[in-house]
Amino acid sequence: MSTPRERTLNRTERLFAEVLLLQNRPNMTAEDLAEHFDVSRRTIFRDLRALSEAGVPLTYADEGGYEILEGYQLPPLMLTAREAATLLIGTEFTKLQPDLSLRKDADEVAMKIRSVLPDEVRDYIDRLRERTVLDPYWLHHTLPEVTEEDEGRWYKLSKAAAQQYSVAMKYYVPSRDELTERTVDPLGLVYYTDRWNLVAYDHLRDDIRNFRLDRIRSMHVTIQSFEPPEDFDLDAYLEEKGHNQSAHRITLRFDQETYRWARRRIPAQIEEERETEDGMEVTFYFENLDYVADWLLRYGTDATVVDPPALQERVRERALALADQYAASDEPTSE
Repeated sequence: MSTPRERTLNRTERLFAEVLLLQNRPNMTAEDLAEHFDVSRRTIFRDLRALSEAGVPLTYADEGGYEILEGYQLPPLMLTAREAATLLIGTEFTKLQPDLSLRKDADEVAMKIRSVLPDEVRDYIDRLRERTVLDPYWLHHTLPEVTEEDEGRWYKLSKAAAQQYSVAMKYYVPSRDELTERTVDPLGLVYYTDRWNLVAYDHLRDDIRNFRLDRIRSMHVTIQSFEPPEDFDLDAYLEEKGHNQSAHRITLRFDQETYRWARRRIPAQIEEERETEDGMEVTFYFENLDYVADWLLRYGTDATVVDPPALQERVRERALALADQYAASDEPTSE
């Protein structure tokens, strides 16, 4: 399947891209490469010969297809202004994450990228960053500093999931105001709402559970390896569980005109939307009913909670509190 491109790569760019592709996806045939780059097989053979002559250690794998011998490294990357901007803006998004170690690592990555840029590209990037604001309302909040205990937690868990090592941790359960000791087999990390979550097999409950990273009080990766449950697929699991074990199925009804711009601000993946006589109904899954209730207030009577009743009650409580706040005083007003 060919990859859509905004423009045709020149030969130098294509040769560079071929090396990167073969390092990341070995055993690609000449036909695979030709389809990927939308060129002829003859062109690919010429490219491969040029790479070999330039000292790139190409070989033909036993499984079929080309690969580059392990250990070969490309010269330092030369980024265009556009590529550098994309990377640095990406690090700015990462620095908004609630996970402390991700923010620190993103800051260090940004400094390393900036340090290798030519002066003219660096000046351009600095001007771009001065004129780019990501979520100004979030930035107004004070984010906590990285602590020794928190540092590297996301990375350690992702590494444990990739290498299949169990994790021992102390996990806080707010519903019982209890600190529990768990041994879990990490199966994947998921980001939704406003935080990272660990999907893991919980030995204490003998089941796959969801753990919020901000509720892990301490943890360490053990030397005990594990095998994931047979046929476990993270995407399929999230789909089956409604993206979150504690998520609520929420159905809202909007006025037609209001829905045109409210749709873009729904804080979750839309499961279903349909037109009714009274407007547009939309269904999605979300964990935090208080967040949705506060979000709905901005739409006033143009939005109605169809389900669940718990969300209806939260919106009602907020509406009554707002009405009380602005209720007319019984005291006579002075002229």
